[in-house]
Amino acid sequence: MPPRTPKPSGAAQPDQIDAGLWWLCGVLVLGAVTTLLDGTIVNVSIDALSHEFDASLGTIQWTITGYLLALSLVVPLSGWAMERFGARRMWLTAQALFLIGSVLSGIAWSIESLVVFRVVQGLGGGMVMPMAQAMLARAAGPSRMGRVMAVVSVPAMLAPVIGPVIGGVFVDQLSWRWIFFINIPIGLAAIALAWMKLPADRPTGRPRLDVAGMLMLSPGLAFLLYGMAQSGTEGFTGSGSLPWTATGAVLIAGFAAHALRTRHAPLIDLRLFADRGYSAAVITQFTLNAAVFGAMFLLPLYFQLDRGDSVLKAGLMLAPQGVGYVIAMLVAGRATDRMSPGAIALVGVVLTLLGTIPFVMLDSGLGWPLLAAAMTVRGIGVGVVTLPSLAAAYRSLPPAAMPRASSAMNIFQRLGGSIGTAVVATVLQQALAGRRPQGASLNDAFNESFWWVVAFTAVTLVPVLLLPRKPPAFAPANQSPVAGREAASAGH
Repeated sequence: MPPRTPKPSGAAQPDQIDAGLWWLCGVLVLGAVTTLLDGTIVNVSIDALSHEFDASLGTIQWTITGYLLALSLVVPLSGWAMERFGARRMWLTAQALFLIGSVLSGIAWSIESLVVFRVVQGLGGGMVMPMAQAMLARAAGPSRMGRVMAVVSVPAMLAPVIGPVIGGVFVDQLSWRWIFFINIPIGLAAIALAWMKLPADRPTGRPRLDVAGMLMLSPGLAFLLYGMAQSGTEGFTGSGSLPWTATGAVLIAGFAAHALRTRHAPLIDLRLFADRGYSAAVITQFTLNAAVFGAMFLLPLYFQLDRGDSVLKAGLMLAPQGVGYVIAMLVAGRATDRMSPGAIALVGVVLTLLGTIPFVMLDSGLGWPLLAAAMTVRGIGVGVVTLPSLAAAYRSLPPAAMPRASSAMNIFQRLGGSIGTAVVATVLQQALAGRRPQGASLNDAFNESFWWVVAFTAVTLVPVLLLPRKPPAFAPANQSPVAGREAASAGH
């Protein structure tokens, strides 16, 4: 069935979301759900995989590491691929590749084959989210950006929460293979709906691939993220982490110098950071993700190691955060389209801090109801920061800049999450090793680690204060959305 091209709706107001845009949101979110879940759902199956393949935990860990490294390799290419081959075609290709990797992972016969198939998954999944953000940002325009980003942010915010729960159910009740097979019906539905509903588009040109930049940025990100992951067990100066981290940092620095000098379009256009709203939003997402993923590393361990809960119960304990995210989506999306992004995000940071403080007082006998309330407040806070910062990032950029802007945003989000996780993992490991011989409570180690989450959250105040302080300017009521976007683009 040929793709449908949405008809212009001249009667619609520029700040209204019509049926075509809702369909676009739904299809792209459905496609992103499985790719984001697979970043966390496999974590709870590590022990089961170790027994299934009679492999060490260090070897099994490569099923997670390989997936994440593949993601980091292809994210920088997503912007160029959209411009060269068209957004719709590349999104369908990425979904198909991820689905093929899921099927192969589910039928894996050895640990080596599973690692290879997880890399295939990552190569497809890494392009899905940045492409979805770019397509939605272009389709929404400035006046609808907040509500649209609220929708597309749902899987990104909920995946770390519900991934371990779903994985625990599959591993306990069915088989580890179902953590991959569950992607098949969802992926097929996303591809079918995308084929019918995604608007046809043409490549915006034949941009030259920045080969020199690719050879520095993609491996640089992979080395840096791998070194950060290893530092959680070996420390930042360990022989298995520091060389990788340092090499990655050098390659990324080399790419930055190259991107600012090249006359051709680089993989990531660093000149986008001259836009204050965009740069402040990217830094906000970087520090916020350090706090979010740092906490998501600590919370399940706290419930399992200190409270003695099962894997499934520990996953369910995280549900209040998901409730908070949903509340934020319902409230902050429309507010972002009407109010100052900086003011809304500032409220979100304060709520996130308030929701994190109880976790640095775990030795005071805090009960589950208070911790659940704190996680709900924290979830609301994170959502209230995320939505206006994403909207502010894309609102002031011309539509042609969206592919490369979304690639850069996703890179900094992943780096922030990796750094936050590495820092709190190292702190927790050292705290546990230093205090267990003296018989100290595990609460002390978790308290110390959560202070770093508080610090990451507090640092987020700095870029948030640089976000736009004025309400967004909408197009006049008698101006079509397309005309409004063209006028905005011409202003740049």
